[in-house]
Amino acid sequence: MSLQKYLVKRLLITIPVLLGVSVLTFSLTKLLPGTPVDYILQFQEATPELRAQLEAQYNLDEPVYVQYWLWFTDAVALDFGRSVVSNRSVAEAILSRLPNTLALGGFGFLIAVGIGIPVGIFSAVKKGKPADEVSRVGALLGIATPNFWLGLMLLLVFSVELGFFRVIPPDKPLLTPAMFKFMVLPAITLGTASAALIMRLTRSSMVEELSEDYVRTARAKGLPERTVIIKHVLRNSLISVITVAALQIAFLVDGAVVVEQVFSWPGVGRLLIDAITQRDFPILQAVVLLIATTIVFANLLADIAYSWLDPRIRY
Repeated sequence: MSLQKYLVKRLLITIPVLLGVSVLTFSLTKLLPGTPVDYILQFQEATPELRAQLEAQYNLDEPVYVQYWLWFTDAVALDFGRSVVSNRSVAEAILSRLPNTLALGGFGFLIAVGIGIPVGIFSAVKKGKPADEVSRVGALLGIATPNFWLGLMLLLVFSVELGFFRVIPPDKPLLTPAMFKFMVLPAITLGTASAALIMRLTRSSMVEELSEDYVRTARAKGLPERTVIIKHVLRNSLISVITVAALQIAFLVDGAVVVEQVFSWPGVGRLLIDAITQRDFPILQAVVLLIATTIVFANLLADIAYSWLDPRIRY
C-alpha cells in the first residue's frame, strides 16, 4: 500500500474516532451536577419565566440528542458559545491561552527529546557499567515521579529557597528572554517523565541493534566507533523512538493541565481547571474536546511517522 493510500485510510478511520470523542465529551459534561442556568440564577431572582428563557438560550429545553446535535454542529464551525462566567466568546478565551500552552508544551518536548535520546545512546554504549546503571535508575525515578510533586519540589527549592526563578509569568510576549526564565521550571516538570521514557526506549533499541551482524561487519571493516553508532545503529534505532516521541505530544498536552495549575501558568490547562471549579460548561466542553482531539491527531501523527520510517506497517 502506498503512503498516500495509507494516509487516506488513517484519516478516514480518524473521523468516527472524533465523532466518538465528541459524544463522550458532551455526555460526560452532562453527567456533572448543575447546568449553566443554575450558575446564572445564583446571582439573579430565579423566576420561572427567566429560567425558561435561559434554558431556551442554552437549548436545555430540547431533548438531549438535539442538544448534542446543536452543540456538535456549532463545534464543527468552531462556535462553542459564550462563557457562562465572563460572557466572553469561548473560542476567544481558548485562543488567548493556547499560545502559552503550545510554548510550554514545545519547550517540554525539546527537553524530553534533548535529554532522552542522548542519555539513551550513552547508556546503551556503556551497557552494564556504572554509568548505565545510574542512567536507568534516573529514568525509573523520572517515570515514577508524579508531575505535581516534582513541580512543587522545584518550586520550593529553586523559587522559594534559592530565588532563581519567579512563578507567575508577566504579561509579555512569548519567546522572549523575559518569558524564558518563567518557563524553565514548568517545562522541566512537564518533560521529565517523557525524557525518561524516551531514554529507556532509545537504550533498549540501541542495545538490540548493537548485537546485530551488520554492526560487527561495520566494525570489522575498520569504521570508527562514532560512525558505527551514529550512522548505522542510531538510524535504525530511531524508528520506534520517533513513534513514541510523537505519542509523548499527547502526554504533554494531558500533563499540562496539572503543571499549569501548579505553576499558575496562564494556559489552556488552567482554563480547564477554572471552568471545572466554576461550572463553566461551554468552556469545559470546548477544552476537553480540544485536548481529546489533540491526542487523536498525535496518535495519527505517530502512525504516519512509523509507516514512513517502516513501510511494512502499512500492510
